[in-house]
Amino acid sequence: MPSVAFHTLGCKVNFYDTEAIWQLFKAGGYDQVDFESTADIYVINTCTVTNTGDKKSRQMIRRAIRRNPEAIVAVTGCYAQTSPAEILAISGVDLVIGTQDRDKIIPYVQQLEKERQPINAVRNIMKTRSFEELDVPDFADRTRAFLKIQEGCNNFCTFCIIPWSRGLMRSREPESVLKQARMLVDAGYQEIVLTGIHTGGYGEDMEDYSLAKLLWELDKVEGLKRIRISSIEASQITDEVLEVLQKSDKMCRHLHIPLQAGDDDVLKRMRRKYTTEEFAQKIEHIHRIMPGVAITTDVIVGFPGETEEMFLNGYRFMERMGFSEMHVFPYSKRTGTPAARMEDQVDEEEKNRRVHELIDLSERMQLEYARKFVGETLEVIPERDYKGQPGSGLIMGYSDNYLQLVFEGSEDWIGSVCRVRVTEAGVNECRGELVGTPEGLMVRPAAPIGGVRESGAIPGQAAKAIV
Repeated sequence: MPSVAFHTLGCKVNFYDTEAIWQLFKAGGYDQVDFESTADIYVINTCTVTNTGDKKSRQMIRRAIRRNPEAIVAVTGCYAQTSPAEILAISGVDLVIGTQDRDKIIPYVQQLEKERQPINAVRNIMKTRSFEELDVPDFADRTRAFLKIQEGCNNFCTFCIIPWSRGLMRSREPESVLKQARMLVDAGYQEIVLTGIHTGGYGEDMEDYSLAKLLWELDKVEGLKRIRISSIEASQITDEVLEVLQKSDKMCRHLHIPLQAGDDDVLKRMRRKYTTEEFAQKIEHIHRIMPGVAITTDVIVGFPGETEEMFLNGYRFMERMGFSEMHVFPYSKRTGTPAARMEDQVDEEEKNRRVHELIDLSERMQLEYARKFVGETLEVIPERDYKGQPGSGLIMGYSDNYLQLVFEGSEDWIGSVCRVRVTEAGVNECRGELVGTPEGLMVRPAAPIGGVRESGAIPGQAAKAIV
């Protein structure tokens, strides 16, 4: 049986896309092996969100070529989309396929097996107007299923290259989303995470359809316990979305809402579409209708022109918002973006100092949020053995409001719904004890050996949620 190995860099959307590509190879009779093994085909799904992403992608491509010089090396993803010639200049690369046409990867591989002439399959992404349908019926070693509902972004923030690598906003057809949601529930998943490049923009390119309407449709899917949105902009939390959050018992009490900066001057330079006051009003409204909601966020530190005063404004604003966790990234120059050409670039040492101040604030707010739930009983879906150690007698999973809870239990409970009383609050994990009996034990599909699970994630992915 021919073998294929994967390495994925970057965001959760890339991981979803890699899983989808694996499904094509699986249907074609391929066996998946670890990326560090000798394989017949290597697929590297690249990231270009920072210059470091490009560099790391090139390193992984060369590693595959060294591992088996006879293998077919296929490169996909964002870096492949923006710089196909640069990648094809690496001796040993056979196929560059970008962020569209991935459903044609098997025919391209078959062509390479006959002719062995390098193929550049990258087309102009800005001309693409339809969503690329790639199904993922199950996820190796995961109890939360990711469901990609949209692609691309129309925002053109000054720090971000993503519209050029992913194209403009395009939503997946509602029927297709619902069909895959039902497939995932049939496969035993009780939680679905809706994901995309600009997830909250779902439906903006459709007539008379919206994210709120999709959420109501998903609410009706039988057997589905939880719906989580991977990331949503404050401006996209409409009154209709707020109504679903308030009335649906399937919507998780957790929203990841990127702030990026807590000062209006910096937000303007970033070309973000809100002021701090507009952001605050939205957050306060969400807290009113969803008591106990966890709001996590992304923050970029040391954006060009950010003075100490602007940073302190931001610090005080984030403190006021009481986030349950912040993903803090130092600003990283991305060649080709307006921000990279701006003057007043902030000194690296200064950036690092500010990053550490915000990480300290994040940890303090995380602990404050977790302490509110000590003594309460929450529903947790265990994901794995604690710290990946089978036989430890401890398992861990997330509550609907995104507290990571560790408690005594059997690995047979993974994927089931457990009622867990919170006994001790912590920064990144809390401790708890099981109350009653786990519900709906999940029959897990056999996990492939898998490079699909390999991370290679890169610091500085400011626009991406980590859920």
